[in-house]
Amino acid sequence: MKQRAPLTLAAVAAALAAAAGIAHLTAPAAPAADAGKAAAARMPVERSALVCPAPSSSDIAETTYTAITPGAAGGGKGTARLLGATKEAKPVLELKERGKPAGASASGAEAPGLAGTADGILAPGWTAQQTTKVSVGRARGLLGVGCTAPGTDFWFPGASTAKGREDYVHLTNPDDTAAVIDIKLFGPDGAVKSEAGTGENIRIDPRSTKAVSLASLTPGAQLADVAAHVTTRAGRVGASVQVGEEGVGADWLPASADPAGSLVLPGIPADAASVRLVAFAPGEEDADLTVKLAGPNGSISPAGNEQLHVKAGMTATLDLKDVTRGEAGSLVLAPADKKKPVPVVAALHVVRGTGAKQELGFIAASGPVGPRATVADDRADENATVLSLTAVGADAKVKVTASPGTEAGEAASKEVTVKAGTTQLVALAPAGAKGAYALTVETLSGGPVHAARTLTLPHEGIPMFTVQTLSDDHANVPVPRAVQDLTVLTR
Repeated sequence: MKQRAPLTLAAVAAALAAAAGIAHLTAPAAPAADAGKAAAARMPVERSALVCPAPSSSDIAETTYTAITPGAAGGGKGTARLLGATKEAKPVLELKERGKPAGASASGAEAPGLAGTADGILAPGWTAQQTTKVSVGRARGLLGVGCTAPGTDFWFPGASTAKGREDYVHLTNPDDTAAVIDIKLFGPDGAVKSEAGTGENIRIDPRSTKAVSLASLTPGAQLADVAAHVTTRAGRVGASVQVGEEGVGADWLPASADPAGSLVLPGIPADAASVRLVAFAPGEEDADLTVKLAGPNGSISPAGNEQLHVKAGMTATLDLKDVTRGEAGSLVLAPADKKKPVPVVAALHVVRGTGAKQELGFIAASGPVGPRATVADDRADENATVLSLTAVGADAKVKVTASPGTEAGEAASKEVTVKAGTTQLVALAPAGAKGAYALTVETLSGGPVHAARTLTLPHEGIPMFTVQTLSDDHANVPVPRAVQDLTVLTR
């Protein structure tokens, strides 16, 4: 066989130049000068991940899981499963098609945290909810939490280390490698000192859940309201704070939306007996906020509580008492000086009922519903499910869809107009519903719109309830436009 002579550098350059010349003749026309500025195409996500915390330490806890991917049935293949977040993972729930929810249940204190993924047509907008009812005991109450995507940074204003409170940060690692996290607490005087190392380098083993008592991080420091900051040094986790308050009730405190100059806390129940706002400014500047309640007929400033000053690195609280006065509403925080917005995080501590018949819930600041958002595990019982819609800045029109139930029912939908600065309530359930269903909100025009769902399941005179906010499900993500450029062959 005749051996080929090696190519010289000059020959390589000549060959590349020739190839580029041929390509120039066949390549599409060059893009316009501003093509790079064109908006990226938006495409459905191909894979989604969710994490749910371990439900309860009570032996009498009854937990319901509900999951759904909104949209019309058919159109391709996909899988969506939630499994125990343990090394010996077992499927707990599996979704079969879009638009129809799937449900599962668990009893007692042994139910694990869950982790799962969805792909294909079941990935865009995949949503799951965990609801636990504990009838008696220190942890009695209705505890609801939306399963969330794992992350690396979480803020929990409204946590506590006070006597009578039991607050645990639940950390779930869905991955096959260990995660390492830090927990820092901030009170009304700034950072709370902890015993050396107690809040640092906390290891979360692969595919496992760990609950960390906030009180154990600061022995002797009993603070009614703190902001807990959870960050990862390695890996990613799902994080939520489980709260039990002696004589009042229990629920999950979800993470606040990312620090921002303006915040909306939607879905305060009409019969709230006590509402307390907890805010924190994580930066180096103080924040001055205006406080308004958006109700059914417009926005008002609560008398005597029109503004809140939040010192940098410190928590601030505002006791709004029974601010709703029989009309459901949402709290809107905005910078007093619109030219100098200072990022803050915030949450509400809400109590319904009186005396021995009290129950608590939390509402964290949340982002708008965007193009679409969904909350699962709604119930068709009378007055059990109420959806709150708040328009900020401009009037908005949305479409609300109730999915079929996990056992039976026909989907139903309606369009709702929400005036700027108001909160509108919507009660919608599928016809003939059996089991749990999901509510999906789609923005048709105007807005932005913020939403929350209140689930009320009374027990022996106690108005057991939980509130979950709805945020953009990010079903579609921007994909940069790629342009063929063969001139790189000659560079």
